[in-house]
Amino acid sequence: MDKPGYQSAFLTWVANVIRTKHYSIRTEQTYIDWIRRFILFHGKRHPRDMGEREVAAFLTHLAVQRNVAASTQNQALNALVFMYKEVLEQPLNAEMKGIVHAKRPRRLPVVLTPAEVSGLLSRLEGTPWLVTCLLYGSGLRLIEAVRLRVMDLEFDRRAILVRNGKGGKDRVVTLADELVQPLHRHLRNVKTTHERDLEAGFGCVHLPHALARKYPNACREWGWQYLFPASRRSVDPRSGIERRHHIDASVIQKAVKTAVRKAGIHKKASCHTLRHSFATHLLERGMDIRTVQEQLGHKDVRTTQIYTHVLNRGGLAVRSPLSGLLAGGPAPLR
Repeated sequence: MDKPGYQSAFLTWVANVIRTKHYSIRTEQTYIDWIRRFILFHGKRHPRDMGEREVAAFLTHLAVQRNVAASTQNQALNALVFMYKEVLEQPLNAEMKGIVHAKRPRRLPVVLTPAEVSGLLSRLEGTPWLVTCLLYGSGLRLIEAVRLRVMDLEFDRRAILVRNGKGGKDRVVTLADELVQPLHRHLRNVKTTHERDLEAGFGCVHLPHALARKYPNACREWGWQYLFPASRRSVDPRSGIERRHHIDASVIQKAVKTAVRKAGIHKKASCHTLRHSFATHLLERGMDIRTVQEQLGHKDVRTTQIYTHVLNRGGLAVRSPLSGLLAGGPAPLR
């Protein structure tokens, strides 16, 4: 296993355990950051000498003094639970007391109208346009889209296989007919880039988990290449190998942000807004909510039901009582 580049021996130990569990590098970086903050908050005491009381104090500090969101507090808790359970083998009590929990506000998702989506897409081009079309056309999360491999496209079935999505689950989503030809053209360009990398002695892509050891030559195969590769090769921070990773999510985020502004959309729209719009527009067209749940990869249908509250007529097709009063037309302004 490659040695993590952390100055602290303890953090290096944590990172090695994380890699043994095959967690992503993003999870590794996030967990290490929270564990470092926890240690510094308690005056650099070793976590082995601390426990539930210190964890509760740190989480309360995040909620009260730092005013973090509930999801951020949970992220910190997950990192500390992992450290105590998997690294120190001193599992925390599941019913820790004394934690002030950050409030989780109930907010409706931002949804674009079909016209706004069209205006947004018309101000994009190239790879950002294609990725954004998949976000709206297939309901993908941004990280799911940029991590797609060539083999994940099934043109005959008009389907996309999403591997290891949120919660480690695989699912199949729809592929819009309108994207078949653009994707074929895109793949020809990607294949040309891959062939040039092979000629230059590169072309080996990152493979998940133990596949690289089990199939040492698979990393160069066409099917395993990223559908949206980066424009340049880079050095893998874990293995030190120079190779072409997938496009960075920030490239798409910046392009969408610019397109939103150019389209004159005044909603707080982002890449994830297109996933919300996908779900809402399917429901508006009469799609069964269970089907939408499967497309989105939601574990609980109650998560999907939030989109019924942002449908064209309020989610319950309620007709305003004002409509009858103003049947003869609006009163003139005075």
